[in-house]
Amino acid sequence: MRKIEFVSCHKLPERSFFYKGKQFPFCARCTGIYVGYFIFIPLLWFMKIDIYWALLAIAPTMIDGLTQAYFNRESTNFLRFSTGILAGYGLAGLSDFIAYWIVYFFKHLFIN
Repeated sequence: MRKIEFVSCHKLPERSFFYKGKQFPFCARCTGIYVGYFIFIPLLWFMKIDIYWALLAIAPTMIDGLTQAYFNRESTNFLRFSTGILAGYGLAGLSDFIAYWIVYFFKHLFIN
């Protein structure tokens, strides 16, 4: 059984973007996740993401990554980046959901 190596893809030039001849420190998928997260975190002030939509948005990244790891399939940097942006959107929604319930829990713990 093969184990998942979480950061080995960051070092592969074929899985990374380049700017002015220098390789990004993260792979295309993680770059997309970070971009998506930082785009959607400020937008959460104006719109809320349903928990089911957040989980659904993360699914394509998981499917892409796991099928690459276990089925000897190679995806493109465009696919990695675009599914990463979706995952960033979903992670922003999950972060908002978790933060809401932490605040809710502590308000009711100390106020009641």
